[in-house]
Amino acid sequence: MAQPTDGRAPAYIDTTKASIARVYDYALGGKDNYEVDRDTIERVRKIAPEVNQLAVDNRAFLIRAARFIATQTSITQYLDCGSGLPTAENTHQVVQRLQPEARIVYVDNDPTVIAHGRALLEDNELTRFSPADIRDPEAVLTDPAVQGFLDLDQPVALFHIGTIHHFDDADEPQAVMAKFVERLAPGSVVAIAHFFDPEDGDSELAHRMEQVFVHSPMGSGRFRTLSEIQALFPGLDMVDPGVVPCFRWWPDGPQLKTEDPVQRCIVGGIGIKR
Repeated sequence: MAQPTDGRAPAYIDTTKASIARVYDYALGGKDNYEVDRDTIERVRKIAPEVNQLAVDNRAFLIRAARFIATQTSITQYLDCGSGLPTAENTHQVVQRLQPEARIVYVDNDPTVIAHGRALLEDNELTRFSPADIRDPEAVLTDPAVQGFLDLDQPVALFHIGTIHHFDDADEPQAVMAKFVERLAPGSVVAIAHFFDPEDGDSELAHRMEQVFVHSPMGSGRFRTLSEIQALFPGLDMVDPGVVPCFRWWPDGPQLKTEDPVQRCIVGGIGIKR
């Protein structure tokens, strides 16, 4: 949804507060965002000029994770939590190119995403959209878009890519993920990407970015430690190489560009429920 030519947002859009989905859209070079969203990234850019790379690496990890699951497992059911605004190579496009029979449910309660998501999926009978709150596993898993469409007695690929770092500690992210994992059938996989505090020379950068994100119009963006992020995969067997910077998780080819410190501040991993 490009901004209306008269400069006014649709009635259901609150432009006084940044939307996580629209902030990501701006960082990825999209046009479905407003000044309040752009301001969040531009604030962080003052201390981290390559801040857009957080979104780029997050998205690239999602694509590689989806491709990995579609080709290396027998899973044909996907639950993409906090799916965000449509962009190039959405989960259903990546997966259904390899598994035409795959079923995908996107979950997001952002009003902008709901409007775009339902429009995008109108002609795809194997894809659904749920407006449930991803902080509430029971609400997600019992939503009509999920129940009866995904068979939760069979393995599911659960995506929480670029979502949990927007959970405050009060949201109990480890407990949320434990509830999700408990409900998944054996053979299910969980893919997570998360802002990262490397606890080394790049920690200061991570802390500074976190402070700006949290105090920006978006109001969230926690950079957690490796042990905190590993705890989001309770009891799961991690796929090699484990939780690593997103750009290092099974890259598509050799790395020719010098990595930026920002790239070491977002990690990803996939775990399997046995």
